[in-house]
Amino acid sequence: MQRHFDDELKGLNQDILKMGAYAEEAIYLSIEALKNRDKELAKKIIANDNNVDELEVAIDEKCIDLIARYQPMAKDLRFITTGMKINSELERIADIAVDIAQRTLEIVDKPILKPLVDIPKLAAVAQSMVKMAIDSFVKGDIELAKKVLLSDPEANELRNMIHKELVEDFMVKDGSTAPRAVQLLLIARFLERICDHTTNIAEDVIYLVQAEIVRHHPEKLKGDKQ
Repeated sequence: MQRHFDDELKGLNQDILKMGAYAEEAIYLSIEALKNRDKELAKKIIANDNNVDELEVAIDEKCIDLIARYQPMAKDLRFITTGMKINSELERIADIAVDIAQRTLEIVDKPILKPLVDIPKLAAVAQSMVKMAIDSFVKGDIELAKKVLLSDPEANELRNMIHKELVEDFMVKDGSTAPRAVQLLLIARFLERICDHTTNIAEDVIYLVQAEIVRHHPEKLKGDKQ
């Protein structure tokens, strides 16, 4: 019985990794579609979202089934319940990539407002945070999870820079740029939200490994740096 349970936990772990790979790829492709003004790629990202939704439901059902059949305790129960939460965060990240693709379709046929510099930088930070968060889950690496949390201020700073430039250098000076600027503002906000969901995953990993809740307690992380 225990061997079968362990095998099913490994299968659950692989499914969550698959969901993570979907989320990482969706972020990358959504920004590629934006940079290359690739309408077909943007449409493909939107169409592929059904696959992510189906996997999310399948993972949730597997988690509920494991709890019902095996009634796990302690760390095994934490792994399953944390897996459900991480699964939900990854699905939301993939949804946000779809939002970026939809915003891309809004501006792809319009003149380029400005060369894209900071948005790809913010996207790179978001992708790095997602990868680190998934790796921290796979390895049970608390330090890597904390690195994700400590990367979030960089994302916030980039998002604020993008907002300031688009508003002050374009929208205020030339109102006709507003429709295109707003779409880029939304994309920057979406990328920041991806980073927020990723920090949730990192917090869940810390809880999984050491049963310590760090959400809403940033002083615990600061203490580790001193």
